[in-house]
Amino acid sequence: MTTESRPADYVRVNTRSHLLRGFVCALALSFVSLTHAQSYEVKPNAPEFEKFQAIQAPAAPTKLLLKKGDKLAIVGDSITEQKMYSRIMETYLTVCTPELGITVRQYGWSGERASGFIKRMTNDCLRFQPDFATTCYGMNDHRYVPYTDEIGADYRANSLAIIRAFKANGVRMIHGSPGPVGKMPSWVKTATGTVEDLNLSLLKLRNMGIEMAKDEQVGFADVYWPMFTGGYFAQKKYGPDFMISGKDGVHPGWAGQVVMAYAFLKAMGLDGEIGTFTVDLKKEKATTSMGHDFISGANGEFTFKSTRYPFCGTGAENSDGSIRGGMTVVPFNQDLNRLTLVAKGGKAKQYKVTWGPESHTYTKEQLAKGVNLAADFVTNPFSEAFKKVDDAVLAKQSFETQQIKKDFRSAEAKKDMEAVVAKTEAQRTPLAEKIKTVFVPVTHTIKIVAE
Repeated sequence: MTTESRPADYVRVNTRSHLLRGFVCALALSFVSLTHAQSYEVKPNAPEFEKFQAIQAPAAPTKLLLKKGDKLAIVGDSITEQKMYSRIMETYLTVCTPELGITVRQYGWSGERASGFIKRMTNDCLRFQPDFATTCYGMNDHRYVPYTDEIGADYRANSLAIIRAFKANGVRMIHGSPGPVGKMPSWVKTATGTVEDLNLSLLKLRNMGIEMAKDEQVGFADVYWPMFTGGYFAQKKYGPDFMISGKDGVHPGWAGQVVMAYAFLKAMGLDGEIGTFTVDLKKEKATTSMGHDFISGANGEFTFKSTRYPFCGTGAENSDGSIRGGMTVVPFNQDLNRLTLVAKGGKAKQYKVTWGPESHTYTKEQLAKGVNLAADFVTNPFSEAFKKVDDAVLAKQSFETQQIKKDFRSAEAKKDMEAVVAKTEAQRTPLAEKIKTVFVPVTHTIKIVAE
């Protein structure tokens, strides 16, 4: 029956019903938008940030996501293959949280998109049965062009495929966002648009990652926003040469890599408590937390033996090529690297504290409250031992790149993959054991003298 042939009262009633349904739907949509209002990250009050709306990232977990003995896979593109943030992570987990016994493999592959890892995931990664994984894709996935729905759809589909494959194999994981770019990469011949266009595109992928992580109930590491905003403030402080995304605009130096490592380590739920030395200046006694033992105290000198190290970041604070530079961009020492000295019972107004080759002066109030030795003493009694562990981690991760990219793709591997795996694992094993061998207890003395 057409409208023209319907009774007039039917048309009027039907119209009123349609309007009522429309009103109810609009009211329902308004309710949904109010109850699910989107929260955004606070951004700098600067015109450069006007177009950038970063969905608020989930807070760092209050419970540790890692479990004792976990095998961790660090997955990503050329930024991961640089073996910098992955090295910070492995060295940190080795020396700062040795009680966890975490072992690590690095799976970076230059130029790779998320779709590339899917193709090699079973052969390269899952065969080693990881318990936990971190991923960091998006830089190549955004193709160095302004955002399109096709780019977003591809990134979402491939990222979800990785997440679900890990979950199907019992692997807990953290999905990491891409970082920002600092300038148009000259080596990408197909790059188009402006730096702002590319960063808006990468922000889209970052925001998408938050939604995927929430929906799939996996962890999320926000690499993008701390780098983007931190790099802005670092340039205000240190000048335009401080490039958080690296001198080529894409591959971060040590400062940017610290920010990346910070994002992943925080997303793991690590509490950053390396240890506490509580000293009684009057009695010349001390107590310690886990991983440290008090040996002796006399004449203002307190000796300890430690099986946990602080993370020893070095370099100039105003350099994007130094770890120390990155530690000024994010609160790495405050959140992840607290080795605290508490000295009580002091009578003098201030004290000179000597730890290794460096000395610093503190008031008795500061010492009573506690000072962070890891933040204040760049070169300290752990520095030499720390470097040996870090060097051993680099050697192992360097071999892992060769193992995956060359040995697993060799003519020999095409004939007998399992034989190549066995052969290369026999080469990797002593490199992994070397890390354990050089990680030894450190005996050190803190001298506290009144001034």
